[in-house]
Amino acid sequence: LSELEPKIAKPSSPGNVVPVREVEGQEIYQSYVGSSANPGFRDFASAAEIVDGHQVHDRVSFDVNPTSRQILENLMNTGHLQMLTRAGARIHQAGCNGCIGMGQAPATGQIALRTVPRNFPGRSGTKEDAVYLVSPETAAASALTGKITDPRDLEDIYGMSYPSVSEPDPFSINKDQLVAPESFADDGAPADFEGEPGLGQGDVQDVELEKGPNVVSLPNFEGLPDKLSGSVILKLGDDISTDEIMPAGSRILPYRSNIPEISKFVFEQVDEQFYERSQEEHDGDGWIVVAGVNYGQGSSREHAAIAPRHLGIRAKIAKSYARIHRQNLANFGILPLTFKSDADYESIDQGDTLSLPNAREEIQQGTTVTVENETQGTTFEAQHDLTEREVEMILEGSQISVVKKEFEEATA
Repeated sequence: LSELEPKIAKPSSPGNVVPVREVEGQEIYQSYVGSSANPGFRDFASAAEIVDGHQVHDRVSFDVNPTSRQILENLMNTGHLQMLTRAGARIHQAGCNGCIGMGQAPATGQIALRTVPRNFPGRSGTKEDAVYLVSPETAAASALTGKITDPRDLEDIYGMSYPSVSEPDPFSINKDQLVAPESFADDGAPADFEGEPGLGQGDVQDVELEKGPNVVSLPNFEGLPDKLSGSVILKLGDDISTDEIMPAGSRILPYRSNIPEISKFVFEQVDEQFYERSQEEHDGDGWIVVAGVNYGQGSSREHAAIAPRHLGIRAKIAKSYARIHRQNLANFGILPLTFKSDADYESIDQGDTLSLPNAREEIQQGTTVTVENETQGTTFEAQHDLTEREVEMILEGSQISVVKKEFEEATA
């Protein structure tokens, strides 16, 4: 344990990790603690203990994004929130916020330290950003000094010992705004629930869903045809993130409940004309995307699968996938295949027409799928690792289609 030391991920990848000591001393302009990715009470309290009695550097914007109202309430109860505000912290509403470019965008080309999960280019809301990923302790220490600082150096700089934080006892949990689940309706709320009982079964069935003008029902996706063919609308390299597939940020997120509208931004960062090209008439059953290693890394946003499917993408063939994105592709009926050979990836050009002559049969019978490149006059084998449930999703068009089918069969 004595060999462990603080680490930092340099721009612009969470995997670009080095010890803090290798980059310490560089001036920073933002230090950001918190995100929606589950930082707990201790993360904020540790930062508060470090800055308590001090002022953050006058060049630094010290931003604090509480994970939840519950965390915020406990920080208030223990006095840690006051420690942060007195030191000069800016307290923001709980939410994703600056992590996905919804405010708190850093200055162009200036170093921002953040305790968020990812630092892909432009994710912060600034195209030419310089985001480093750090621990809350490193973020707080650097906010005080105005430069990247190993928190272990605070003892020499300020005579400060490393913070020791305990969880509040009792931990405040406010249930006043919760509604009891419908399953408790007959007997009232459960013993430890302080809110009102929920709706009864009959009441639930009578609920009318009202949708505003920017809320559009999810499209119905067709199942996989016996033979699937389509043009390669895009050929990509390695490490394509979900930020590049389906960007976030204040310009785009207002359309999160409007799939036709948000789909206009798909692959915008890698091909500004992608949406227009996807609307062109073409032969075949849909589009196919070809990619390299680790396709779909990053945020597990479902829109990175829903929106491409809405645009007609029916299959993707990559060297490998990020786990969660591969699952999301299956959830929405996009067939995720992998190359058996890198040479097959190299042999495909953007614009080629690919055909899977026995797609539906082959994914049910095994893990190998035949792919014919009609443009090049070649044939190769791709593979899949779909579970039985995922195969069913692909065949029916989506997980939602499977659930609907099961419900209809159960109530017939």
